[in-house]
Amino acid sequence: MTPVLTVVVPAYNAAGYLGRALDSVVGVAGVEVLVVDDGSTDDTAALAQQYVDRGLARLIRQANGGHGAAINTGLAHARGDYLKVLDADDWLNPQALAAVVERLSTGPEVDLLVSNFVYEKVGKKHKTVVHYRGALPTGEAIGWQRTRRFAKRQYLMMHALTYRTAVLREVGLRLPEHTFYVDNLYALVPLSRVRTLTYLDVDLYRYFIGRSDQSVQESVMLRRLDQQLRVNRLMLDHVASTPVSDRRLRAYRLHYVAIICAVSSILLIRAGSLAEKDKLWTELRAQDRWLYRRVRWSVLGQLSNLPGRTGRRVSVLAYRVAQRAIGFS
Repeated sequence: MTPVLTVVVPAYNAAGYLGRALDSVVGVAGVEVLVVDDGSTDDTAALAQQYVDRGLARLIRQANGGHGAAINTGLAHARGDYLKVLDADDWLNPQALAAVVERLSTGPEVDLLVSNFVYEKVGKKHKTVVHYRGALPTGEAIGWQRTRRFAKRQYLMMHALTYRTAVLREVGLRLPEHTFYVDNLYALVPLSRVRTLTYLDVDLYRYFIGRSDQSVQESVMLRRLDQQLRVNRLMLDHVASTPVSDRRLRAYRLHYVAIICAVSSILLIRAGSLAEKDKLWTELRAQDRWLYRRVRWSVLGQLSNLPGRTGRRVSVLAYRVAQRAIGFS
């Protein structure tokens, strides 16, 4: 019998926390668990094999190719009608997962199911839940025309998304290898093929954040700015080269790339790379003036490009406020 949902777990040197992730998803009816060991040098594969031996998971081992390569492999081998990515240091709420599977197996077929995620930040007692109330009606199968304006924190991160597997394959999704931050491409590129979606207001994904070596820690992001910028440019290339007719989807994609461009700009300010920041925006203006105008002169585009030293300080301060309000690194 075809599984309703494949949960792909990319894992690299994740032996210290992979068990928590797997324990949160194994044994849920209709769910296939697929661990992709991306060239780990610790006991990740041995730990995953324990679940394989109990008939609870599948394991694919490959040479290290990075997060994108592991997702690509998971997509190629997934058997489920739907697919969700679960990073090895995160976990899902089993009750919410059962509700998602029930909706996917009994409700009208959709291309995308959106659910909530929770920032499980180290040392933070109050956990921030990112939900999509107001932007998406609850429990209905809708087209993009039924969506409403997304609030600033309501962008569709990978953690919120469960795609129909065929959509990912039809759009030809292939994420870059040996590159961090490709989850932004995963959350953007397939949307051009999504015709129907539904929102289930459950807190499914628990996004663990705060490890010192985590890719989204600001100090780590500053060291990997080249990869952040590569992904940012690929996102802009996609939007510029893949027009969509639905104005709501068009507005959402602009909303998303404006957020990522603002993050890149603030990181470049923090790194003192002002020439590289100017280059990012100059390239966009040369590439697509329409897209440049809408992203550069959005609220976030203006806030991240305030002139002078004082303006840059205000931009960074606004970023810090958002960090504290939302709970991300």
